Amino acid sequence: MKKIITTDKAPAPLGPYNQATLVDNTLYMSGQIAINPATGAMVLDNIKDETKQVMSNLKEVLAAADMTFEHVVKTSIFLSDMHNFAQVNEVYGGYFDEATAPARETVEVANLPKFVNVEISMIAVK
Repeated sequence: MKKIITTDKAPAPLGPYNQATLVDNTLYMSGQIAINPATGAMVLDNIKDETKQVMSNLKEVLAAADMTFEHVVKTSIFLSDMHNFAQVNEVYGGYFDEATAPARETVEVANLPKFVNVEISMIAVK
């Protein structure tokens, strides 16, 4: 049975989807972009700040499901420019213990919602 997970501490969905869906002990999180949920403003000053906002949004969705980054088993990172990989990776890496970090792919895409530079989705298991 699935349970929809939502929090006002992360941006509301931009379309017909939810922030996350919990099925048994597995949380499937929709991609997050750098929208500050308190102001609705985009955080696009630089790629590191943009990535920090994305990770903060993901952290809040995890918390709404009573989980943390330690529960994450898989991530998908979408970049508009692979030249940003090192900076995104540096910020992203700060949220995980390298020895137990989740599986991941990082891909460059032509465009992302609202023409942001990075979007990240996750799967977590409790």
